[in-house]
Amino acid sequence: MTATGVLPEATAEAVVDRPDATPGGAPERSLQEVRVVDAALRCIARWGVAKTTLDDVAREADWSRATVYRLFPGGKEAVLETVVEVELERFFAALDGRLRAAPDLEDLLVAGMSEAGARITGHPALRFLVTHEPEVILPQISFARAERVLARAASFASPYLARWLGPEEARRVGEWVTRIVISYAASPSESVAIADAGSVRRLVRSFVLPGVRASVDAQARARPVS
Repeated sequence: MTATGVLPEATAEAVVDRPDATPGGAPERSLQEVRVVDAALRCIARWGVAKTTLDDVAREADWSRATVYRLFPGGKEAVLETVVEVELERFFAALDGRLRAAPDLEDLLVAGMSEAGARITGHPALRFLVTHEPEVILPQISFARAERVLARAASFASPYLARWLGPEEARRVGEWVTRIVISYAASPSESVAIADAGSVRRLVRSFVLPGVRASVDAQARARPVS
């Protein structure tokens, strides 16, 4: 991110495509780095990206500006890039824990969608940006970049979904449910609370699972008969 609060295209693409953004490949972070990241998140939740300075982050971490610069020689931009990376690692790690424990496809969808919804809608810094600095968020979930985000999410979800679906169907469903979560998180609905497991289960039973079954049946009918 730059000082104006927009994530540079090269950085955004690197974060979306990073193979180590999944739990098994997350890089080691020092306690000092995590301390700065958490301080930056508190500052962003309070003031946003544009108004948060490196001095603010250093004070919030109870360190000097020089100490933060030693950890992040690139200054504010390097800190913010690491914030995005760490939050992605935390997001995928939390999803991994929920998805691994799911005993069936319905519970997998409910756990994944509600966990993702809760982490998106309940993230203090993200809430501030959506409300006060939408220009930071909107470029990351629109047009060509949105397709990269969807592809990354589908790639992450596919191995879990493939326990009950074929590989191609798993990828399609992974992208589809990601679109659903983003849609309800960005535009809250009175009928669906995307962070509430009970509400998500009703959505899954009435809409998502019937759609999955219809897609599977359609794919089966389309296969050539040997």
